[in-house]
Amino acid sequence: MTFTPAVATTETVVLEPSFRLPLGLAIASLPLAFLSLWAAIPIFAFAIFLGVQAATLRLHFTSTALEIYRGQTQIRTFPYADWYHWEIYWPAVPILFYFREVNSIHFLPVLFDPATLAQCLGDRCPRKAEQN
Repeated sequence: MTFTPAVATTETVVLEPSFRLPLGLAIASLPLAFLSLWAAIPIFAFAIFLGVQAATLRLHFTSTALEIYRGQTQIRTFPYADWYHWEIYWPAVPILFYFREVNSIHFLPVLFDPATLAQCLGDRCPRKAEQN
């Protein structure tokens, strides 16, 4: 089963960045530093990496595909017609976005506004249970 848009829309939605996940990891690494500096440093470095990614990457939801941009350069496109399933894990505290295409699966940290992400996914590629 692949997705067809539930709402015919030609509007492109660009998701705003969210720094909650990188900040949460950075804050969590501070008390960990008192227990083990060697454990805190990689977590803090990963938080910095995610912060840079949140600042530089943008998700564009077009009428036919999810496009990923770094600055003005499009680096990937994922046509909705190739999607089988998507999920936002831990909706109360969204940290991971998963989607499966015909030939591959993708996991992305939620570095974007989670409410707009869920809205765009629901509009452009509703899950099977939501299509009834």
